[in-house]
Amino acid sequence: MSSPVHRTIEAVWRIECAKVIASVARMVRDVGLAEELAQDALVAALEHWPRSGVPDNPGAWLTATAKNRALDHLRRDKLLAAKHEELGRELEAQEAAVVPDFVDALDAARADPIGDDLLRLIFTACHPVLGEDARVALTLRLLGGLSTGEIARAFLVPEPTIAQRIVRAKRTLAAARVPFELPAGPALAPRLASVLQVVYLIFNEGYTATAGDDWMRPALSDEALRLGRILAGLAPAEPEVHGLVALMELQASRAAARVDGQGRPVLLLDQDRSRWDRLLIRRGLAAVEHAEDIGGVLGPYALQAAIAACHARAARAEDTDWARIVALYDALAQVAPSPVVELNRAVAVGMAFGPAAGLEIVDAMRGEPSLRNYQWLPSVRGDLLAKLGRIDEARAEFERAAAMARNARERAHLEGRIRALG
Repeated sequence: MSSPVHRTIEAVWRIECAKVIASVARMVRDVGLAEELAQDALVAALEHWPRSGVPDNPGAWLTATAKNRALDHLRRDKLLAAKHEELGRELEAQEAAVVPDFVDALDAARADPIGDDLLRLIFTACHPVLGEDARVALTLRLLGGLSTGEIARAFLVPEPTIAQRIVRAKRTLAAARVPFELPAGPALAPRLASVLQVVYLIFNEGYTATAGDDWMRPALSDEALRLGRILAGLAPAEPEVHGLVALMELQASRAAARVDGQGRPVLLLDQDRSRWDRLLIRRGLAAVEHAEDIGGVLGPYALQAAIAACHARAARAEDTDWARIVALYDALAQVAPSPVVELNRAVAVGMAFGPAAGLEIVDAMRGEPSLRNYQWLPSVRGDLLAKLGRIDEARAEFERAAAMARNARERAHLEGRIRALG
């Protein structure tokens, strides 16, 4: 895709694909088929928009086109005439001539207090009939619009593994005739943990893009925040839901300070904290307190939110309570141990007790298989080595990290670190 129209189509599709798939899935009750029909709408856009121009509301155009494809499919399957009439009424206001998205959203809200097909799509993709890894991979594919390569990077596993999971997951959902619905009552809790994981992975892909030319993809982060807030309304007594919302609010509060005027990354300790969003910080701190007030042992999201709160409360980087952050990472390592948590703990230890202490932890992780292609491991090690004055070793680590980075902004930042070492 090289022309301006094709680039526009690509950008629109990345933003709108989840909504299109979710709208169609409500009609056909098959997420695999819904994705195929949404792809048909994308093909139609590639055929028509270069000649006729991009519609005023491209998302509504894609949705209407995909729904018309879905109606054709259902008619071919000879559904009952009553079903045709019902679907026809639903589509009447959404012909390919543009209908504003907010009209559809308001109509849905009147018919249903939740009114959110995207949320139904998450819970369908996270149905217990699928394994946990398959639930997360499928939902990232359908709602995040991520490629299998990007999802594989999030999971730290090979790309073919993710591709196989997604294909098998779609087949399993179709074979099991999983309903396109929101769970209620006791059915909600078993599926909530996987949904929270999915929402946070979507947020992270927007917060720090794994590939491409941009450091962040705000549309994804905004979508994850919106879904998280809806989940908090669905499960008001679940501390982990509020912990996740708090974590996303606090991290999102830094967005404006995370890039400079040229779009280059600015790391946490170098950020201009006056540019942090105070409203999001207040919301995040309130959600942290709410999660703690509910009681019980704090889970991984609430603990990560508490860590983010330490940064949010520090007016200056040097005011950060690193000792408390280390204690919180110790607790996090107990409830949700992982190599990435241990790497983050090493950073905190290095800040609280000196780079040598942090480097000792990192060196013990160098043989971890899941981090073999994880650029933050050599990046963190390079930073600690630089602080210790071991310049040649630091340069080599930053070069390794830059070679692994697939995001152009991230790679440029690492190359800047290399140049800074002389």
